[in-house]
Amino acid sequence: MLVLSKIRDYIESLKIAEMVYSGKLDSKPKHCIGVYNRNARYPPRECVGDESSYQIKPISILVHWDKKQRDTEEKAWELYLALKDKENFDIDSTKIQFIKMLQNEPVDVATDEDGIYEFVIETDFYYKV
Repeated sequence: MLVLSKIRDYIESLKIAEMVYSGKLDSKPKHCIGVYNRNARYPPRECVGDESSYQIKPISILVHWDKKQRDTEEKAWELYLALKDKENFDIDSTKIQFIKMLQNEPVDVATDEDGIYEFVIETDFYYKV
């Protein structure tokens, strides 16, 4: 089983941001990355006559960075490229087969109420069960 906190820990290990969180924060500081379960509706993976060899963990990553759009976009690209084409590695004791990027670039979602620019990266983590 691949849980959100393990993906958060993995993204934190990339050293792209000092603060990587999962779940809700009442107040987000500048220069942080949030990791969320994406609201995707996949049917259970079941194979005829045998169990499935993999599962999919849908993840949405929020790059909440700066009042400068350019700096925020550059940080989002740094994370995007660190995850893109990543395959055959471990997160804790879970074997990750690959990370599928669902858009061809980080998506600009404008600013929050404090004028901090944000970008979203949507992914699917394919992992062995």
